[in-house]
Amino acid sequence: MGLFMSFMGKGGPNPSSQMISLVMGTLYGRFIEKDIQNFQDFHIAVLDIFNTFNSALPGKHFDVPPRSDIEACYTQWKDAPGLKKRKVFVNFITEYVNLNKLDDYTVLTGIVTPPAAMAVKKVGENVPQLKIIKAIPDVVFVPSATVLALISAKLSRRIFLKNLNP
Repeated sequence: MGLFMSFMGKGGPNPSSQMISLVMGTLYGRFIEKDIQNFQDFHIAVLDIFNTFNSALPGKHFDVPPRSDIEACYTQWKDAPGLKKRKVFVNFITEYVNLNKLDDYTVLTGIVTPPAAMAVKKVGENVPQLKIIKAIPDVVFVPSATVLALISAKLSRRIFLKNLNP
């Protein structure tokens, strides 16, 4: 993971220009293999690159740039002559390959939820209407509650941020 970030020039000691050229050449070769006739093809190719990053590298993932930035890159790339197209693509990738960062709310939810789920399960076992909760093993209940809490925290955070920044 750190090696890839070093290749991209995003932390750690900067790699040699030959190494960056090798990585970018491979990415561009994969990108240019696709038959790009319009913006949709270009957008799909960029999404494929980010999907490849995220599926190949364990752990942290990379955010896909906004559609407007991809459109701006497409217009630059489309208008550029032969050899300049590669430079436009390389500049776009090095600028927009950013790590997906967890916010504090997600981390806090992940820490607080398991003990809270155990407490809720213990209380729920004593409620007559929730006697069925005894049948669910702790090994299933706690991770399920944690995953649901993380999903709801992530979704509510996105909805809240979207309402603040329309």
